[in-house]
Amino acid sequence: MSKSVVLGFSGGLDTTFCVKYLSEDKGYDVHSIIVNTGGFNDEELKKIEEHAYKLGVKTHTTINAIKNYYDRIVKYLIFGNVLKNNTYPLSVSAERLVQALHMAEHAKNLNADAVAHGSTGAGNDQVRFDMILNIIVPGIEIITPIRDLKLSREEEIEYLKKKGVELNFEKAAYSINKGLWGTSVGGRETLTSKGFLPEEAFPTQVTKTGTEEVKLHFEKGELTSVNDKIFEHPSEAIQYLQSIVAPYGIGRDIHVGDTIIGIKGRVGFEAAAPVVIIKAHHTLEKHVLTKWQLPTKDNLAIFYGNYLHEGQILDPVMRDIEAFFTSSQQHVTGDVFVQLFPYRFQVLGIESKYDLMSAKFGKYGEMNNGWTGEDVRGFSKIFGNQVAIYESVKESEKS
Repeated sequence: MSKSVVLGFSGGLDTTFCVKYLSEDKGYDVHSIIVNTGGFNDEELKKIEEHAYKLGVKTHTTINAIKNYYDRIVKYLIFGNVLKNNTYPLSVSAERLVQALHMAEHAKNLNADAVAHGSTGAGNDQVRFDMILNIIVPGIEIITPIRDLKLSREEEIEYLKKKGVELNFEKAAYSINKGLWGTSVGGRETLTSKGFLPEEAFPTQVTKTGTEEVKLHFEKGELTSVNDKIFEHPSEAIQYLQSIVAPYGIGRDIHVGDTIIGIKGRVGFEAAAPVVIIKAHHTLEKHVLTKWQLPTKDNLAIFYGNYLHEGQILDPVMRDIEAFFTSSQQHVTGDVFVQLFPYRFQVLGIESKYDLMSAKFGKYGEMNNGWTGEDVRGFSKIFGNQVAIYESVKESEKS
């Protein structure tokens, strides 16, 4: 009886090689699975399924994980205003974790003997997949043909041609990885420390040249409507906003970061909706959260983003931080107004019943209604009391 293996399958060169290698060279029954986190439409998913069966898989499963991806990860990236190195909204690294979790559960459900993925030995994804698989299905064999065989792209192509596989082997000038929370773009410009991606590298071309205002409504930190259009699930609001914002060329940049395995790398990205949402959400928070909620959230968000990037989504400390984030969002409700321009945007302001800038408490720099000048004199003396004592002691020691 043949052994069974669950293979994370995208239909690209690497995972196409894996099907043929595992089924024909190693004798496995291959059960392919694709986990859609927002990067594929129905037509593309159908073509990938047809391609998998043509290659010889026993079963192919398509998982629509867009809502689960939002509920499990993206929601907290918004709550934390997470931008790794103040730049990157963790587009690809976050979705890989959801994909790995679904692969692991599929392997458990099928009682598979092994699980495989197409990662190479150079990037972060190999660690993310391996770590989650080891935790969810401990002891299961993890097979990574591209990494284990140290294959070049040319060697994979030659192997598949010998197997009679019909595939477009022409390498695209730029590698694109699209998902709900942004699209990564890699090319020759990102392989060195200097150079920005050209216009043609980005999957969404700039077609809007004017300006427009959008209104984003948040309920307890979650985007629920755009321009008064209400959505059943925040993931749908994100996708709708993306269709409005992306044609302006907003949200493009290059992220420079440290990989899990200790080397630095550059990657381009296009994340129009995520960048606008994070900035709008953060602006709303600055109006409705207290003085110490904001920096406490910032500190936790840096840790949360870094740990998530390194694949540690299952560590219970992440649930603890998520609980804090959720608690902090109880009053993050209101409208945020954003003006869009080609290649840039600006937040115009907010309206919220929880706005702590309410005029009834006084206006900054003007007359106030909540205290008197004498109150401030007393407060200032007490607030600086310990430092005054310190200075007094210091001066007495000199004499």
